[in-house]
Amino acid sequence: MATLAAGIDYVDLNLLGRPGIIATAILQSAGGVTLIDPGPTTTLPGLRAQLIARGIALADVRQVLLTHIHLDHAGGVGELLESCPGAELLVHTRGAAHMIDPSRLMASATRLYGSDMQRLWGEMRPVPASRVRVLEGGERIESAGRTLEVGYTPGHAWHHVSYLDRSSGIAFVGDVAGIRRGQGNYILPPMPPPDIDLEAWRQSADLITGWDPDTLFLTHFGAFRGVRPHFQELFARIAIWSEIVRKLLADASLTDEQRQEWFVAEAVQELRRTVGDTEAGQYSRAGRLDYSWQGLARYWRKRTAS
Repeated sequence: MATLAAGIDYVDLNLLGRPGIIATAILQSAGGVTLIDPGPTTTLPGLRAQLIARGIALADVRQVLLTHIHLDHAGGVGELLESCPGAELLVHTRGAAHMIDPSRLMASATRLYGSDMQRLWGEMRPVPASRVRVLEGGERIESAGRTLEVGYTPGHAWHHVSYLDRSSGIAFVGDVAGIRRGQGNYILPPMPPPDIDLEAWRQSADLITGWDPDTLFLTHFGAFRGVRPHFQELFARIAIWSEIVRKLLADASLTDEQRQEWFVAEAVQELRRTVGDTEAGQYSRAGRLDYSWQGLARYWRKRTAS
């Protein structure tokens, strides 16, 4: 557990026993507890244990905030809320229906993850509609004794929002600021299909930068200062990846399978050169490179066709 500011902590969910992959933020006050991105069902036992070790009962949880509904952020919410009778779920309007009835989301994720679904994420239980509060972006919400500003921040996903606590200067930004580990400057863009939109992503970055937060809190993984250089590094890598993807798509001699293999090899080589073999593996677990190929290729194909 790491303390970010008075009343704000986070825990490492240790996905499949690996540290530094998924972080859940915890906001705490006398009035109750808020969790941001509580993770998948497979990590719920660890989350519960760490809350108890912190002296937090599940009955103390009043709100669960989602940045978006991807399983590594939201898959365990339904089961979690069954143990938190006084808690409500806050989620963007584009994602709310999938939390109430996750069948389509689970079917889509199963097509993407295949036989790894259960091992990685487990089942996703529905959330009663009566416990869901829908967000659009632009709201101010009261959460664990704080006023949070909600920003609609698509680009990684159309149902993505971010939260700003001006009192601490922390912006909780989910995946829209990428994946970053340790003290290094390497920022990996998580770009799975089907929602990648680079124009929307830049607008989201502009919104967050305009908030002028002191700290970005990334679900993958942790707190980082220096908002402008952070986003500059993120978009520099997106530009490099986009150039590779566009060249591969233009090469008619390649199959899609060969294109994906080529992209992943290029990205892994860059990762290893920058952060070393061990860290490269951890980054790849936090944001699958083959899925980033699929998301970016889909985006650039649509752009070429329009």
